[in-house]
Amino acid sequence: MTEAQQPLLVTRQGFVSTIMLNRPESINAFNDAMRGAFRETVRQLEADEDTRVIVLCGAGERGFCAGADVKEGRTVGGPVAERRRLVPNSWIEVLDECTKPTIAAVHGVCYGGGLELALACDIRMAARDARFGLTETRLGLIPGGGGTQRLSRLIGLGPALDLVLTADRIDASRAYELGLVTRLSPDREALEGDAMALATAMAERPPAALAYAKEAMIEGYSADLRGGLRLEKALFALLMGTRDRREAAEAFRDKRSPVFKGE
Repeated sequence: MTEAQQPLLVTRQGFVSTIMLNRPESINAFNDAMRGAFRETVRQLEADEDTRVIVLCGAGERGFCAGADVKEGRTVGGPVAERRRLVPNSWIEVLDECTKPTIAAVHGVCYGGGLELALACDIRMAARDARFGLTETRLGLIPGGGGTQRLSRLIGLGPALDLVLTADRIDASRAYELGLVTRLSPDREALEGDAMALATAMAERPPAALAYAKEAMIEGYSADLRGGLRLEKALFALLMGTRDRREAAEAFRDKRSPVFKGE
């Protein structure tokens, strides 16, 4: 399979791995090949000790991801059969299994399942030309890749209902105002540089500290405060005994740059 035929392109720079959705002719709309490759790739990077941060982006000038490929021509079964197919084959949820920080770098079109994919990442940043929307109700559907659940948790129920029920599309500035994205770049070229700079800076931190901070915040968000605080203290205590924590203290004392090994 040539590079152009691969549904995903994976590269690594230092401790940062980039997954590029690679179907630019269809604005990176995902098909079964991409779904399967994505699930397997994220699991491989999760197990890779040399990957500390993952960046997700889209190939081509037109956009990050237009959602599911409606031209794929999948045969639709009955309601029971469709539920049986969908539930065990969820692919976006593989990001929920990932302990490493994930960054979605969005340019151009980011609609439907493309937005749901970005919502499953820890950090979303966008170029000024990015456009967002959960447009499934236009097709007689609802978001089925986590959109009805993740969006309201991220920006609040009222704004999320507005976007889902109207199926409106919004630009990058409005997405930033809503908190859908937290960083804006002037254009795609700047976005690529900004995403890599952010990921590289994060990858220089102790890996366990990043993983535990992510776990404490995500797990604690759905727990009551008491349970969340208990989890935070437990994870804090675990980090106190790591070599990287001692290295950070010694480097600060010696006025040198720390070297973290994930231990």
